[in-house]
Amino acid sequence: MIGAAARVTLLAHAPTAATAAAAFPAREPLDDRGRMWAERGRGRLPRAGRVRCAPEPACLETCALLGLPAEPDAVLAGWDLGRWAGRTLDDVAAGSPGAVTAWLTDPDAVPHGGESLSALVDRVRLWLGSAPGGHTLAVCGPDVVRAAVVAVLGAPPTAFWRLDVAPMTVTDLRGGPDRWTVRAAAAPVAGAPT
Repeated sequence: MIGAAARVTLLAHAPTAATAAAAFPAREPLDDRGRMWAERGRGRLPRAGRVRCAPEPACLETCALLGLPAEPDAVLAGWDLGRWAGRTLDDVAAGSPGAVTAWLTDPDAVPHGGESLSALVDRVRLWLGSAPGGHTLAVCGPDVVRAAVVAVLGAPPTAFWRLDVAPMTVTDLRGGPDRWTVRAAAAPVAGAPT
């Protein structure tokens, strides 16, 4: 039996200092640019029956500035990159080039001591599988959005590296458990710079 039609709109949170530095996120708040982008996006998102957000400060602050009454959802938390959080890829690669190569080529590798890419995609796939009917707006990190697209397409986890999701963009999924489709991917929120 096919369940109720569902829609999930994933909003990548506004920029942070890590975004500007091309660093791995470290649970930081929005920077000045991020606060400005979120304020400009207020009133420009589709209405949803429920709003969920990742527990990171950037997601909570994006919701607050957008005027969204969001319920935090731990399953939407960003990718746990362990010891690499807050560091740039160049910095990590300079000290541990083999670890970076393993991380980029083996979806089960965890040289940072956190969560593997495969585990991230599986976690997001399970979250989508439990989505209720109706429309859910979820504010999360770009990594979670990318994992959702990989899961919906049934692509191998390494397809994650071929997706680009900028801050303050929306990805729209339609369907329901085990039958999602990608309606739009990484579309800028009206009013937010691109």
